[in-house]
Amino acid sequence: MRRMTRYSVFAVVRKAFRHHVGWERAWNAPEPKKKYEVIIIGAGGHGLATAYYLGKNFGIRNVAVLEKGWLGGGNTGRNTTIIRSNYLQDASAAIYERARSLYEELSQDLNYNVMFSPRGVMMLAQTQHEIRGYKRTAHANALQGVETEFIDPLRVKELCPIIHISGPRYPILGALWQPRGGTARHDAVAWGYARACSDMGMDVIQQCAVTGIRQESGKVVGVDTSRGSIDCSKLGIVVAGHSGVLAEMAGFRLPVESVALQALVSEPIKPCMDVVVMANTVHGYMSQSDKGELVIGGGADGYINYTQRGSFQHIEETVRALIETFPIISRLRMLRQWGGIVDMTGDRSPILSRTPIEDIFINCGWGTGGFKAIPGSGWGFAELIAKGVSPLCDAFSLNRFREGRFIDESVAAGVAH
Repeated sequence: MRRMTRYSVFAVVRKAFRHHVGWERAWNAPEPKKKYEVIIIGAGGHGLATAYYLGKNFGIRNVAVLEKGWLGGGNTGRNTTIIRSNYLQDASAAIYERARSLYEELSQDLNYNVMFSPRGVMMLAQTQHEIRGYKRTAHANALQGVETEFIDPLRVKELCPIIHISGPRYPILGALWQPRGGTARHDAVAWGYARACSDMGMDVIQQCAVTGIRQESGKVVGVDTSRGSIDCSKLGIVVAGHSGVLAEMAGFRLPVESVALQALVSEPIKPCMDVVVMANTVHGYMSQSDKGELVIGGGADGYINYTQRGSFQHIEETVRALIETFPIISRLRMLRQWGGIVDMTGDRSPILSRTPIEDIFINCGWGTGGFKAIPGSGWGFAELIAKGVSPLCDAFSLNRFREGRFIDESVAAGVAH
């Protein structure tokens, strides 16, 4: 197997003298083999990260990642790129902090610039209830080893000068501040993992829709796809909003609902904010991209749907509230808007678990906060597939819904983003 050329400043200089002709493909485009040791359904960030850590941590490289569309074309390319780990519950803080710490070295690890920017994330407290909740979270994070602090309104203004802290309806009373949170380039994360998987000899197969899951005596034996039948020894399902559809193919049900979560970006402007601001009372959050666009996210639709557009109601509500907090943006025009199909559990925490079918594993239920978890999710889910158990995943098993062991982040963290 020929290794891919490492990216470096010297490689760029060499190619520059050749007018950048001759760059090789970032990842291969193979035909499916008859059988793999592990098949991962879903070539988004979580699926590709799972494949990568299967190879890196456990030496399992006879792996195929199947994608019905194009690589990273689902929620990985349809989010607002926020990375944080300041969750209240211990299990949540563990997996999100593992992800955040992996993001810090991910560009070097993958030899691909994922543009991680540890610019800091602040979650605004705009009610007395939020002040109490965020102080509680700050104390919990201190015990968990997650670096956060509760800051006063003057510190909020210092970190984000364009914010209006004395609004009539939504005054800023403080914020939960995580200085080592931030953002990364969403598609670069998927591309970097895909390139690394391909370099290890794994097959990333696009335009390959799974149409059926085959099993014998309660054990998975393969999948049927639009490009033929493929056998496997183990199967991982990592398809976000379509998890219920794939679970039904396999013959079991999931406690998830699929809804649209939407976001938008403004026209580009000069740099005006270098932190991420989340306003949970009004359910809006905002950061500025490297291109100058203000990246704005809102709430999920209140009804089950599979649209990738979302409703205009949430755009209006989110923008109206953010304009009161950031008056400077009132005259900006919306450049584009989109939605992603997210899978929501009752406790707003993910599922990383074995399933009733032997050797089928499920990774879903990340709801509105999946991007930030990609490296930690892949790390833990790969361990679960390889070894059958994983300390990062144990609390997130399907059995928790039967046993009442909920990890209720919707209440604890104030928001699931």
